[in-house]
Amino acid sequence: MKKVLIGSAAAVAVTVGAFGAVSANAAAPAAETRAAVTADVSNRNLQQTTHLTVEAATKAAQATLKAAEKENQRITVSVVDRNGNTIVTLRGDGAGPQSFESAERKAYTAVSWNAPTSELVKRLENAPNLKDIPGTLFLGGGAPVQVKGAPIAGIGVAGAPSGDLDEKFAQAGVAALNR
Repeated sequence: MKKVLIGSAAAVAVTVGAFGAVSANAAAPAAETRAAVTADVSNRNLQQTTHLTVEAATKAAQATLKAAEKENQRITVSVVDRNGNTIVTLRGDGAGPQSFESAERKAYTAVSWNAPTSELVKRLENAPNLKDIPGTLFLGGGAPVQVKGAPIAGIGVAGAPSGDLDEKFAQAGVAALNR
């Protein structure tokens, strides 16, 4: 009977010790985060970036949908951040099923190259392999959102009968951010 009790006590001690170690490690990232946030911004090893808020991305997407609705077009609009992560996607009433993915890929392509996708289509003549990069779509309809010339987001539109119209609507979303 003593052996069982000793074994159980040892197991409890090991478990409590492991729990304490996990708790201590879980607290460490919070302390590191606070240190990083309060770090000296003049440190050349740190870089600050600008990002759209969800509210701004939604405002741009809604302005894009409204521009398309004025011309009786059924589209999907997607707004992605600088890293190509989707912030918001709105599928307009009646937009085709293919438009969802196409809008996201156009937005990703625009922000990746900091150029409207209609301009990037022209680059394919000299570099046709660009179209093989995963996640991209080299069709008109994507527009970068810039701050001081640097891309911070992309707006992609799909569903109108032409890339020119898609891009016109994407530009309406960009313009809404400048108001």
